[in-house]
Amino acid sequence: MLLTPFYTTKDNLISVSATQASDFAKLQCFDFNPIHDPDNKRFCVPGDLLFSLALHTYGVSESMSFTFTNMVGADMALNFPETDENSIVITNAQGKSVLEIERKGKINRDSHFVESLIKNYGQFSGQNFPTLLMPLMKEHDVMFNPNRPLVMYNSMSFEFESVDFEQSMRLELADSTLEVEPKRANSYLHFDIFDGDKLSGKGIKKLVIAGLKPYDEEVITEFVKGYEARRDAF
Repeated sequence: MLLTPFYTTKDNLISVSATQASDFAKLQCFDFNPIHDPDNKRFCVPGDLLFSLALHTYGVSESMSFTFTNMVGADMALNFPETDENSIVITNAQGKSVLEIERKGKINRDSHFVESLIKNYGQFSGQNFPTLLMPLMKEHDVMFNPNRPLVMYNSMSFEFESVDFEQSMRLELADSTLEVEPKRANSYLHFDIFDGDKLSGKGIKKLVIAGLKPYDEEVITEFVKGYEARRDAF
């Protein structure tokens, strides 16, 4: 199974070590956000991994939405409840919500289909920075603090016309926007899901960029160079 190396199960609870989380971000999403580095003081498990674990557990419904309600730290025990309900809450060992899911419609639990969505979405999601966010930040004359970069996964949703695919799955960016508030910005990444060449679904991912500063071409360019150097070295 695609996800087997990236989580541990004990007493019906799932946990993710810092190394497992970091490896998933880098290997499956090509995501080098410092917040997923094991030694980062603000380390958190990637939302893409929690999303993937949810699909692995519950399958892919025709309509699903995911809202990340709290950050998940290393080795935090998580409860993915067995349920047939359309509203699902993933909690930590203390019962605090970390991910809330709404779903409806037909469910496809075929492992190949589920893994295809996990892989394709992970590759799409990994384009967040610098490919997708840099042009948006430049356009709106804002950026995150390169000394304390904080780009957080807030939510995502998708809808399929059908979860019975005849050909290979493909995700493509459809549109991207940035809404700037006084101290943060919300980025919306819209994507299309194809069954071969047929448009079969649409989705949207929301990111929150915290600690906004005025855009500085020289400073952010140096940050990007360092980011890409880390990626290339890996």
